[in-house]
Amino acid sequence: MNLTLSLILFLGTALQLRAQALAPGSPFDEYQVKAAFLYNFAKFVEWPLGTFANSSDPIVICIVGQNPFGSTLEDMVQGKKIGDRFFAVRRLPDTQQAGKCQILFIGAGEWKRTRALLDSVKGAAILTVGETDDFTALGGVVSFKLDGPRVRLQIAPEAGERGRLRISSKLLSLAEIVKRQP
Repeated sequence: MNLTLSLILFLGTALQLRAQALAPGSPFDEYQVKAAFLYNFAKFVEWPLGTFANSSDPIVICIVGQNPFGSTLEDMVQGKKIGDRFFAVRRLPDTQQAGKCQILFIGAGEWKRTRALLDSVKGAAILTVGETDDFTALGGVVSFKLDGPRVRLQIAPEAGERGRLRISSKLLSLAEIVKRQP
Protein backbone atom coordinates (compact mmCIF):
# COMPACT_ATOMS: atom_id res chain seq x y z
CA MET A 1 0.00 0.00 0.00
CA ASN A 2 1.52 3.31 -0.95
CA LEU A 3 2.05 6.09 1.54
CA THR A 4 -0.62 8.40 0.11
CA LEU A 5 -3.28 5.73 0.39
CA SER A 6 -2.15 4.96 3.94
CA LEU A 7 -2.40 8.65 4.85
CA ILE A 8 -5.94 8.80 3.43
CA LEU A 9 -6.92 5.73 5.45
CA PHE A 10 -5.25 7.21 8.55
CA LEU A 11 -7.16 10.45 8.22
CA GLY A 12 -10.35 8.61 7.34
CA THR A 13 -10.16 6.50 10.49
CA ALA A 14 -9.55 9.57 12.67
CA LEU A 15 -12.35 11.52 10.99
CA GLN A 16 -14.75 8.57 11.21
CA LEU A 17 -14.03 8.20 14.93
CA ARG A 18 -14.50 11.94 15.38
CA ALA A 19 -17.81 11.82 13.50
CA GLN A 20 -19.01 8.90 15.62
CA ALA A 21 -18.00 10.77 18.76
CA LEU A 22 -19.88 13.87 17.63
CA ALA A 23 -23.05 12.04 16.58
CA PRO A 24 -26.09 13.18 18.58
CA GLY A 25 -26.17 11.34 21.87
CA SER A 26 -22.59 10.01 21.50
CA PRO A 27 -20.02 11.37 23.91
CA PHE A 28 -16.59 12.35 22.51
CA ASP A 29 -14.26 9.45 23.26
CA GLU A 30 -10.79 10.96 23.13
CA TYR A 31 -9.11 7.63 23.90
CA GLN A 32 -10.76 5.95 20.95
CA VAL A 33 -9.27 8.67 18.72
CA LYS A 34 -5.88 8.44 20.47
CA ALA A 35 -5.88 4.64 20.05
CA ALA A 36 -6.48 5.10 16.30
CA PHE A 37 -3.53 7.50 16.15
CA LEU A 38 -1.24 5.06 18.02
CA TYR A 39 -2.15 2.29 15.60
CA ASN A 40 -1.68 4.49 12.55
CA PHE A 41 1.63 6.02 13.69
CA ALA A 42 3.29 2.70 12.83
CA LYS A 43 2.45 3.32 9.16
CA PHE A 44 4.32 6.63 9.13
CA VAL A 45 7.41 5.90 11.21
CA GLU A 46 10.45 3.87 10.19
CA TRP A 47 12.57 2.30 12.91
CA PRO A 48 16.31 1.74 12.41
CA LEU A 49 17.78 -1.58 11.32
CA GLY A 50 18.14 -3.94 14.23
CA THR A 51 15.00 -2.72 16.00
CA PHE A 52 13.27 -6.00 15.21
CA ALA A 53 15.00 -9.38 15.58
CA ASN A 54 13.23 -10.68 12.46
CA SER A 55 10.72 -9.65 9.82
CA SER A 56 7.73 -11.09 11.66
CA ASP A 57 8.36 -9.60 15.11
CA PRO A 58 5.29 -7.64 16.21
CA ILE A 59 5.04 -3.89 16.46
CA VAL A 60 4.71 -3.43 20.21
CA ILE A 61 2.70 -0.57 21.65
CA CYS A 62 3.40 -0.18 25.36
CA ILE A 63 1.41 1.76 27.92
CA VAL A 64 3.29 2.89 31.01
CA GLY A 65 1.34 2.96 34.24
CA GLN A 66 -2.42 3.44 34.25
CA ASN A 67 -4.21 2.37 31.05
CA PRO A 68 -6.70 5.07 29.98
CA PHE A 69 -7.74 3.07 26.88
CA GLY A 70 -9.49 0.17 28.59
CA SER A 71 -9.71 -2.51 25.90
CA THR A 72 -10.09 0.00 23.04
CA LEU A 73 -6.47 -0.09 21.87
CA GLU A 74 -6.20 -3.89 22.02
CA ASP A 75 -9.51 -4.27 20.18
CA MET A 76 -8.41 -1.79 17.52
CA VAL A 77 -5.10 -3.51 16.69
CA GLN A 78 -6.27 -7.11 17.08
CA GLY A 79 -5.52 -8.99 13.86
CA LYS A 80 -4.09 -5.88 12.16
CA LYS A 81 -0.78 -6.08 10.31
CA ILE A 82 1.73 -3.83 8.64
CA GLY A 83 3.66 -5.98 6.22
CA ASP A 84 4.31 -9.22 8.09
CA ARG A 85 4.09 -7.60 11.50
CA PHE A 86 1.08 -7.96 13.73
CA PHE A 87 0.57 -5.63 16.69
CA ALA A 88 0.94 -6.37 20.37
CA VAL A 89 -0.13 -4.17 23.27
CA ARG A 90 1.70 -4.41 26.59
CA ARG A 91 1.24 -2.64 29.89
CA LEU A 92 4.36 -1.70 31.81
CA PRO A 93 4.67 -0.43 35.39
CA ASP A 94 7.79 1.55 34.34
CA THR A 95 10.21 1.78 31.42
CA GLN A 96 12.65 -0.96 32.53
CA GLN A 97 11.10 -3.29 29.93
CA ALA A 98 10.53 -0.60 27.29
CA GLY A 99 13.40 -1.88 25.12
CA LYS A 100 10.97 -4.22 23.37
CA CYS A 101 8.49 -1.42 22.58
CA GLN A 102 8.33 0.48 19.32
CA ILE A 103 5.65 2.90 20.54
CA LEU A 104 5.55 3.95 24.18
CA PHE A 105 2.49 5.81 25.49
CA ILE A 106 2.90 7.77 28.73
CA GLY A 107 -0.49 8.98 29.91
CA ALA A 108 -1.42 12.05 31.90
CA GLY A 109 -1.68 9.93 35.05
CA GLU A 110 2.12 9.61 34.96
CA TRP A 111 2.75 13.37 34.89
CA LYS A 112 4.94 13.28 38.01
CA ARG A 113 7.20 10.63 36.45
CA THR A 114 7.18 11.85 32.83
CA ARG A 115 10.66 13.40 32.89
CA ALA A 116 12.23 10.34 34.54
CA LEU A 117 10.39 7.95 32.20
CA LEU A 118 11.53 9.87 29.12
CA ASP A 119 15.10 10.15 30.43
CA SER A 120 15.21 6.36 30.88
CA VAL A 121 14.49 5.75 27.15
CA LYS A 122 16.34 8.77 25.76
CA GLY A 123 18.13 7.88 22.52
CA ALA A 124 16.32 4.54 22.18
CA ALA A 125 14.50 3.72 18.93
CA ILE A 126 11.11 4.22 20.58
CA LEU A 127 8.35 6.56 19.44
CA THR A 128 7.36 8.18 22.73
CA VAL A 129 3.81 9.52 22.82
CA GLY A 130 2.21 11.44 25.66
CA GLU A 131 -0.57 13.80 26.59
CA THR A 132 0.82 16.20 29.18
CA ASP A 133 1.34 19.87 28.30
CA ASP A 134 5.12 19.69 28.60
CA PHE A 135 5.63 16.27 26.99
CA THR A 136 7.66 17.38 23.96
CA ALA A 137 9.56 19.95 26.02
CA LEU A 138 10.68 17.10 28.30
CA GLY A 139 11.99 15.10 25.33
CA GLY A 140 8.93 13.20 24.07
CA VAL A 141 8.40 12.79 20.33
CA VAL A 142 4.61 13.10 19.92
CA SER A 143 2.12 14.85 22.16
CA PHE A 144 -1.67 14.70 21.95
CA LYS A 145 -3.41 18.02 22.53
CA LEU A 146 -7.16 18.42 22.95
CA ASP A 147 -8.77 21.25 21.00
CA GLY A 148 -12.47 21.02 21.84
CA PRO A 149 -13.68 17.73 20.33
CA ARG A 150 -10.47 17.27 18.32
CA VAL A 151 -7.23 15.56 19.13
CA ARG A 152 -4.31 17.47 17.64
CA LEU A 153 -0.69 16.42 17.36
CA GLN A 154 2.53 18.10 18.34
CA ILE A 155 5.70 16.46 17.07
CA ALA A 156 9.29 17.17 18.09
CA PRO A 157 11.27 15.80 15.10
CA GLU A 158 14.61 16.31 16.86
CA ALA A 159 13.50 13.95 19.65
CA GLY A 160 12.64 11.34 17.02
CA GLU A 161 15.99 11.83 15.30
CA ARG A 162 17.80 11.12 18.59
CA GLY A 163 16.17 7.68 18.49
CA ARG A 164 17.04 7.29 14.81
CA LEU A 165 13.34 7.28 13.89
CA ARG A 166 12.28 8.47 10.44
CA ILE A 167 8.94 10.23 10.67
CA SER A 168 7.10 10.61 7.38
CA SER A 169 6.70 14.15 6.08
CA LYS A 170 3.02 13.29 5.56
CA LEU A 171 2.60 12.72 9.30
CA LEU A 172 4.64 15.82 10.09
CA SER A 173 2.32 17.86 7.85
CA LEU A 174 -0.62 16.96 10.13
CA ALA A 175 1.10 18.20 13.26
CA GLU A 176 2.33 21.31 14.95
CA ILE A 177 6.11 21.03 14.80
CA VAL A 178 7.84 21.75 18.10
CA LYS A 179 11.41 22.98 17.86
CA ARG A 180 13.97 22.45 20.56
CA GLN A 181 14.49 25.45 22.77
CA PRO A 182 18.03 26.96 22.62
